[in-house]
Amino acid sequence: MSFFRNITSLAARRAREPDCGCPDKMPGDDPQFSAAVTALGAKLARADGRPDDEEFAAFSEVFQADNGSARNVRRLYNFAGQTTRGYESYARQLRKRYAGCPQLLEDVLDGLFHIAVSDGAVTPREVHYLERVAHLFGLSPLAFRRIKATHLGAPADDPYVILDVQPDASDDAVRKAWRDALSAAHPDRALSRGLPVEFVEVAEAKASAINAAYHQVMRERRELLAAGAA
Repeated sequence: MSFFRNITSLAARRAREPDCGCPDKMPGDDPQFSAAVTALGAKLARADGRPDDEEFAAFSEVFQADNGSARNVRRLYNFAGQTTRGYESYARQLRKRYAGCPQLLEDVLDGLFHIAVSDGAVTPREVHYLERVAHLFGLSPLAFRRIKATHLGAPADDPYVILDVQPDASDDAVRKAWRDALSAAHPDRALSRGLPVEFVEVAEAKASAINAAYHQVMRERRELLAAGAA
């Protein structure tokens, strides 16, 4: 995976779009960007103990530096990884500089998740760190939920899993997923196929779970809107 190759390609495409808020300088050529993501990666590794070679290898796999700057990147990584303090200022710097490129900020968070899972276990402190970075990036809680589920999976009772829709899908997409799932699980479908009554009861329970998931999703979204307006 070449993070800088992907992220530079993204920024180049966006720079050609009208009214794009991306800086002219590509992220891979931006010292401030490199310093910020290096510090965030190191401080994330510190969140669950001491940054080790395995986590730095995961960092290097995603946030690839050119040969000429690799030594400086390692030096900054080691220095930044001495403490988690100060990570919020680096996250704010990236948001300020790349506020017009929210997908780029999602890619950074995606890379940080890759580092967190590199040792096979993600601690609550790491999840809190990543959630805080997402907030400072200006990403929505639903976007964070989607990215987290991509790397860590989602609980089977997560309402978005039940509806088979992404957490940051539009309200219309959620409604369509709800209607489609409800139609597929309708007890009449089981009856029409000649299945015994036990299958009808299963279908009724599934339909009830689908309805409950839909109402939970919409309730959560109303609460997020209310919290944002407060």
